[in-house]
Amino acid sequence: MKNIRIVVVEDEAATARSLIHILNEADQHITVVKTLGAVSDAVTWFNDHSDFYDLIFMDIRLADGLSFDIFKQTTISRPVVFVTAFNDYAITAFKNNGIDYILKPFDPDEIKSALNKYKNWTGTAER
Repeated sequence: MKNIRIVVVEDEAATARSLIHILNEADQHITVVKTLGAVSDAVTWFNDHSDFYDLIFMDIRLADGLSFDIFKQTTISRPVVFVTAFNDYAITAFKNNGIDYILKPFDPDEIKSALNKYKNWTGTAER
């Protein structure tokens, strides 16, 4: 099975580490290729690495704005799992490549479910 290359967009370092740990526990075929903590950093990175990732786990409220600002400044053509403490952005999330919406604190089963949804969506689920 091909590795899933994941980008984590999260401005809280401890939360990013926790998410990465859960992702690694959930599936051995995951590689976190980049962790980004700000809208500005994400825009720059996505502009330069449009084909270097498969899936994004993205917080909504970042230190320098809402993650939806990233979509206004660059093209993201990959699916996004939004991870946030706020439930009032769900509709906007699904209009911005969202395939799942997970509330903090993270439930490992919800992270696994989001990964399975991605695999089914891309046809890479084990049969």
